[in-house]
Amino acid sequence: MFKNAISLGNEWLVETVNTLYMTFFTAIIAGIIGLVIGIILVVTTDGGILENKLANSILDKLINFMRSIPFIVLLAIIAPLTKEIVGTRIGERAAIVPLVFGTFPFFAKQVENALIQVDKGIVEASESMGDSPFEIITGVYLKEGLPSLIRVSAITLISLVGLTAMAGAIGAGGLGKVAISQGYNRYKDDITIVATLIILAIVYAIQGVSNILIKKVNH
Repeated sequence: MFKNAISLGNEWLVETVNTLYMTFFTAIIAGIIGLVIGIILVVTTDGGILENKLANSILDKLINFMRSIPFIVLLAIIAPLTKEIVGTRIGERAAIVPLVFGTFPFFAKQVENALIQVDKGIVEASESMGDSPFEIITGVYLKEGLPSLIRVSAITLISLVGLTAMAGAIGAGGLGKVAISQGYNRYKDDITIVATLIILAIVYAIQGVSNILIKKVNH
C-alpha cells in the first residue's frame, strides 16, 4: 500500500531534518524580531509607558501591510534579496529569508495581543515604584505575559511549519517538496499521505511541548 513511500528510504529522514532546520532557524530570527516589534507596539500605544502615537501607527500599519501579502507572492517579491543574502534562490538556507519575512509580522501581532492583556494595574504599580521602562518590560510584561507568549509562540511555530511546506513545494526542500514533487505531481498518493502525517506529527509535538510549558509556568 505504501510501496512508493517505502522506496524513498532515508530521504524521509533527510527531508524531515530539512524541515526542522528551516523551522528552527526561522523561529530564532523571526522570534527575536517579532518579540521586539511586539513589545514596541505595546509600550508606544495610547497610554503606554513609552507612548508615541505616530511611531505606533506607522509601525502597526507596516506590520499589517506585510501580513496581508500572501506567502507565495512574498517568495517571489524578495527572491532578489534572498539571492543577495545567501547567494541562491533555492534550497533550505535560501528559504529561511522569505520564511523570516513571512513569520515575524504575524508573531509581532501575536506578541502585542499577548502582552496587551497584562493587568494595567501591575504596570502602573511598577511605574509608581520608579521602575524604568526596561524593568517594566522585563519584570512585568514579559513575566506576567509568559503563559500567553508561550501559547502564541506555539501558534506561530505551527503556522511556520505550514509555510516551510509551501516553500518546499517550490524548491526549498523539506517535506513540502516530497509531498508535491514526488507525491502529488507523480500521482503517488502514498508519498503525499506519509509526508502529511510527518508534518502533523511535528505540529502535535509543538503543541504538546507548549501545553507542558504553559502548565509549568502557571504552577
